[in-house]
Amino acid sequence: MSRMMCELPVKGPCAMQARQLADRIPVLETRRLVLRAPRIEDFRVYADIALSPRGAHLGHATRAEAWYDFSNMVAGWLLRGHGLWTVTARQDGTLLGFIVLGFEPGDEEPELGFMLTEEAEGHGFASEAAEAARAYGFEHMKLPSLVSYIDAGNDRSIALAERIGAFADGTLAYSGDPAPSIIYRHPKPEVA
Repeated sequence: MSRMMCELPVKGPCAMQARQLADRIPVLETRRLVLRAPRIEDFRVYADIALSPRGAHLGHATRAEAWYDFSNMVAGWLLRGHGLWTVTARQDGTLLGFIVLGFEPGDEEPELGFMLTEEAEGHGFASEAAEAARAYGFEHMKLPSLVSYIDAGNDRSIALAERIGAFADGTLAYSGDPAPSIIYRHPKPEVA
């Protein structure tokens, strides 16, 4: 699939400005992963996931729709103080996927979202990244609540949410969606 002009890396003063802004986004490190600020070149992998059967539940039909979604989640950092992280392997920097603490139109609470590449599946990376983002959201961002809105047929995401301790807590119907999403509530950690 050919790239759009908006996907091309920027140069000069614009590149420096983008790096300075990205440096303000928190970097989370786990035993095997680094969650870092998204870069424009990360969009290729984002689009590959979003436009594949793995991303069917996102509802993107075109690369442009995926770009607008990616841009919206990155913009969350400026507008809400939380947003999209790119998940990479700590050992070699391989891009594994994306984790988001987001708030999209129609959401009633901040959302923990996750999407990884097919190659990253089955290694526990999604759980490790989601748990790190969730802990950061509760402990450092002081989010009052955190949920994952998951389509009923998205078995991989449901299994992940349950594996990390989230539980089904009702549904949310988005305008234009044929079926409501299941709300998976992430419990706040106990304060000692």
